[in-house]
Amino acid sequence: MEIRTILVLLGLLVAGIAVADTWMWTDDEGVVHYSDRPQPGAELIVLDEPNTSQSLSTRSRSTSSNADAEPADDTAGPIRYDSLEVASPGAEETLWNIEGVLNVSLSLNPALQPGHQVRIYFDGTPQMVAGTSFQLQNVYRGVHNLQAEVLDETGTMMIRSRTNRFYVQQSTVR
Repeated sequence: MEIRTILVLLGLLVAGIAVADTWMWTDDEGVVHYSDRPQPGAELIVLDEPNTSQSLSTRSRSTSSNADAEPADDTAGPIRYDSLEVASPGAEETLWNIEGVLNVSLSLNPALQPGHQVRIYFDGTPQMVAGTSFQLQNVYRGVHNLQAEVLDETGTMMIRSRTNRFYVQQSTVR
């Protein structure tokens, strides 16, 4: 119990140091000095609130979740996707005996917006798919690559995933 008390007091001491005043002065040789202790001729530096900002996507999400917020302005910028990755099959994963059917799952944040489409590249061949979970047919034994991208209404690519390499193995019966 005594150790907790000491740790709490130590924490309060450190917190007090962190918010200490800062003093600035220039010595006889013209060198500017800073300290947490006042010196003869030193000037107290008053720091304003720190400059902070939120990214546009964070701001739009935080205001849309607030029930008391005013309706969103129609002139707001286009949606931006934060991340897109192939969740399944995993990178460097080995799949056994899938009988030619590959289940694919993509992780997209935020969710796919109305009017946007997903295009995948399976072994370099592009094809449009419906949504972020789908099946690919005729996926047989070997090394395969899978990459996904989201296109907006005009067909402009908005985000692209990394390429996932995975392996399909088939057991043989003798």
